[in-house]
Amino acid sequence: MEIYISNSSPKPLYEQIAEQITGAVLDGRLKENEALPSIRLLAKELRISVITTKRAYEDLEKAGFLYTVPGKGCFVAAQNPQLHREETLKKVEEKLNEALALAAAGGIPKQEVLETLTFLLEGD
Repeated sequence: MEIYISNSSPKPLYEQIAEQITGAVLDGRLKENEALPSIRLLAKELRISVITTKRAYEDLEKAGFLYTVPGKGCFVAAQNPQLHREETLKKVEEKLNEALALAAAGGIPKQEVLETLTFLLEGD
């Protein structure tokens, strides 16, 4: 699995790592019980601090995407379909908020945004 980080991104490095691993789990590129690179190996490959990769893995474990086996490493946890739904809904909400902020900055009224969204939904 390839992980790409950007030092120019406003997001912290650990967040970039966690988002990419989350995405890989949600879209099936990483399967249940699949081993992830060790914290040290990932840090070395990305040329970042071990502390940064450790934080990403800890956040992923708290969110239910990974589990750790002491002495063995980190593995992809069994996924709850409801967790997938919530993560997807969270991403949709973020994108919709971005779209609303863009519309407001451009002087586009909420009703027109709603009409556009309705039109796009009907197209599917």
